[in-house]
Amino acid sequence: MNHAEPSPRQDLHRFLDDYLEAHPEDVLVVEDVVPAQEGVTGLIYELTARRRSDMVLCRKIAGLDVPVLSNVFASRARIERILDAEPGRLHEVYQQRAARRLEPREVDDGPVLDLVVSGDDVDLATVPMLTHFSSDRAPYVTSGIIVAEDPDTGVGNMSYHRSMVHSRNELATSLHSRGDLWRMLNTYGERRRPMPVAMVIGGHPLFMLAASSRVPYDVDERSIAGGLFGEPLDVVRTPRHGIRVPAWAEIVIEGTIDATARADEGPFGEFSGYSSHRSTNNVLHVDTILRRHDPVLLDVEGGNTDEHLNLARIPRESEMAEKIRDRFPDVRALHYPTSGTHFHCYVALRQQRPGQARQVMLGLLGWDPYVKTVVAVDEDVDITNDSEVLWALATHFQPHRDLFTVDGLPGSPLDPSSGSDGTTSRMALDATRGPDFHGDRIVVSEAARAAARTLLDQTLDS
Repeated sequence: MNHAEPSPRQDLHRFLDDYLEAHPEDVLVVEDVVPAQEGVTGLIYELTARRRSDMVLCRKIAGLDVPVLSNVFASRARIERILDAEPGRLHEVYQQRAARRLEPREVDDGPVLDLVVSGDDVDLATVPMLTHFSSDRAPYVTSGIIVAEDPDTGVGNMSYHRSMVHSRNELATSLHSRGDLWRMLNTYGERRRPMPVAMVIGGHPLFMLAASSRVPYDVDERSIAGGLFGEPLDVVRTPRHGIRVPAWAEIVIEGTIDATARADEGPFGEFSGYSSHRSTNNVLHVDTILRRHDPVLLDVEGGNTDEHLNLARIPRESEMAEKIRDRFPDVRALHYPTSGTHFHCYVALRQQRPGQARQVMLGLLGWDPYVKTVVAVDEDVDITNDSEVLWALATHFQPHRDLFTVDGLPGSPLDPSSGSDGTTSRMALDATRGPDFHGDRIVVSEAARAAARTLLDQTLDS
């Protein structure tokens, strides 16, 4: 046991204070009372309509006793700042730091142990939750990270699972039936034992990014968090089951999931932009609720928002970017656009020989189980801009020559267009110019652009 104090660098409150001081222009602070029913969602959707991605801090939420912080992950530039990455180096820095895994450091105490309620005193009505969409069945926890440990090795698993109240001491939740937590639950089920779990609601953004990482079953995401922090994740053990959770967590719900127990759950607004009724309908029986004396509800805005998609795809993009560049050095950039939810991928490359773009796209379609459509473009196309990619398709692409499909592959269970057996077809579109292309792209010189910027700044400020 390490008797040192937990590192304040891992404190969400300190992160928020520091970020507000350094980047006040990037945080929308709302002092008025905001409704718990779709109020935060409405703010974020209206910001998006105005092409803004501010982090949103609502100090007063009707009916809740905590402030709400949301839209943290909506901006790639903000995630770069959180990772201390130079602009444009998000993927490389994420991969480098995640690869330097550090095992958690157990400490005696932490803010999450300020208030501990157990047994008959447990009441989930005291846990703050928001209703995100009018089509949602109930208020939901959207940032809940379930932590569980393998019964044989003790290796931990962290993953996000939407959850709603089923009873005073039960949450109805949906697990991922192809994920590692599901595999672990089946192991406990085969032994006729409930699986001890702890749901972490709110933590430092780097901890939350670690929970989205895609790693093998025998890799503990808590060690990924240590790599992202550059220091071991400080953890305390939960009172009942001894699960190691962040000492600086805002709220932790400790309990068990029985593989045989079921409860209705959903619909809920998912990343596809549709309200999803698909659920594993699991039940988390709550033994203990732990919380700071001054918690913040860190909410992840659901649906097909930049926040929801970025949180899940930054680790995926980073992994795929590293993998595809290692195999194909002429790849220059990779991007999963919000417009394509998790199903579209753009790749930019310097094509040196015929067929190279097809080979790259085949790799992406084979490696990433979510991607349905890949568009390949030349390196001078800005793949973070949908309009530029569509321009490349309009001017470089011939359907009879530059398109191929593959069918009968496993797809996302949340894709409303997938087959009844869960399979999907996948498509590759080669929008590179190719060796026989003739045309010179128009150019506006950087000198003209710089002069125009100066003129506009003077005109708009006057």
